[in-house]
This record gives sequence, C-alpha cells and structure tokens, in this order.
Amino acid sequence: CASSSSSRRRDDSLTAPPTTCDPATPNTDTSIRRFMPLLTIDQGNSSAKIALWEGPELIKEETFQRRLYKRDLQEVVSRYSPRKALCCSVTGNGADMAEWLNRHGVDARELSSRLPLPLEIDYTTPDTLGPDRIAAAVGAWSLFPGENSLVVDMGTAVTYDVVTADGHYAGGNIAPGVGMRLRALRSFTARLPEVNGYGETPDFGHDTMTAMRAGAVRGVAGEIKYYLGLLPPATRVVLTGGWSKRVGELLDFPFTTDPCLVTKGLLSILLYNEKI
Repeated sequence: CASSSSSRRRDDSLTAPPTTCDPATPNTDTSIRRFMPLLTIDQGNSSAKIALWEGPELIKEETFQRRLYKRDLQEVVSRYSPRKALCCSVTGNGADMAEWLNRHGVDARELSSRLPLPLEIDYTTPDTLGPDRIAAAVGAWSLFPGENSLVVDMGTAVTYDVVTADGHYAGGNIAPGVGMRLRALRSFTARLPEVNGYGETPDFGHDTMTAMRAGAVRGVAGEIKYYLGLLPPATRVVLTGGWSKRVGELLDFPFTTDPCLVTKGLLSILLYNEKI
C-alpha cells in the first residue's frame, strides 16, 4: 500500500474512493496459509480492515463496511492460520477479538498504550488514548523516522496528533469529522438541509448547500493549516482516513496521504514486539 505526496490537487468526484491497501504480489489462500502470516485488525466506527503480512510485506487485505463479527474472524483463522495478531478497535471490542483469537490458536493482543511501543507516549492519561491514534502515530513514525509529523486521521472524527523527531507522541486534538459536522448542522437547526460532503466546494458558498459543504470541508482544511503553523518548520503532514483525499484537494502545502497508515502502524508495533 503506497503513500502518495502532493502539494495541491483537484478532483470533482462525488463519491469517496475505497481506502484499501494493495498487496505487493498476488497470493493464493493456500500459499498464505503455508507460512502462517501476521494478522492486523483495524476496527473503526463504520468500517474495518483485516490485513495479512509476511514480515513487512502485505499479502492480503480486506475492508468491511461494517463492524467485524466472530464469523469474520473464524473465516480468517480457518483460511490463513495466522500465528500472531494485533487488534485495534475504537468500538471497545478489541479485547474480545484478541481473546477469541487466542482461544483459537492465534497469539493475539489488543493494542493499548500499555503495550511496548516504538514511540514514547507523553499523554498524561495514556489509558484514554485511542488505539487508532497510537497506530496512526506509529505508522507515520515508521514512514518518516527522525522527523516531526502532524498526523491527521479523517474519519467519523478527525484527529490531529503530533509525533516529534526524537520519537515521542506529544499529544493531539479531536474534532468532529466532515460528515459529523454536516449531520450536526442538519440535526441541531430548524431549517438547514442534509448535505453531502462531495460536490462543489467554493471558497465561499453561493447557496445554503455550498455554504454548509464549504464550511465543513474547508473548515477541516483550515484546521490542518492552523495546527501546522504551531509546529516546527519542515514538519511532515501525513493524512489518512476516508476524508483525506477530499480535504487534501484543498490544501496548498506539501503533504503525504496514506490510506493504510493505521494498518502500517499496527504492523510496526507487532514487529517491534516480536523483537523484544
């Protein structure tokens, strides 16, 4: 799954592209099962990613536009026989997934700040730090070690997290995502309509729909630029999440987009724990 870099891009697509990771080479189920791969699970609020790895190489990935069920785990175990797994979930079922996998012969753990990590966590309440934020920060560090990074994960919520050049997770902020902003405007006002985040997004709206869309999408773009201005020069901006392409179209400074940032972070943590 490759990262992409850009300074400014234009795309009038009305639908979000799937955020999938492409394996480097095609593999059959039989060949994957033979070497008992590593398994990473990223359960988000509205979708989930399962990835299988042979060392650092991605060999199989599947995205579910829903939460995972035990039958999904059963299928992965029966088809591929993973030997180790790391589970990351923002819905609170990471421990349950890890426990189920352990009962079925997989050495599985749930991601949390208590796990040995390649980054130092400076959060004052590390137990409340979302595992997806940890994984995204480690993913950015694995891509750009020794550099300052602003990691922006744009899903249901949008998170802005800071990784320092000396390998510390310094903290970050949480805000409503693009879709949540638009739904909130619809839900908490009397007359504002339901608006899709994809479509014409002028600098300033020329009607109610474009005003709402521009406010939501450009609002996130503006926040990224604001937070970048608070950080040292040459700080990397790393975008991920379902809204990253849409918001990236509006940025006028260099950034890297990686739809598999969390998945790569999970792999880095899994490999790190194998070495210690």
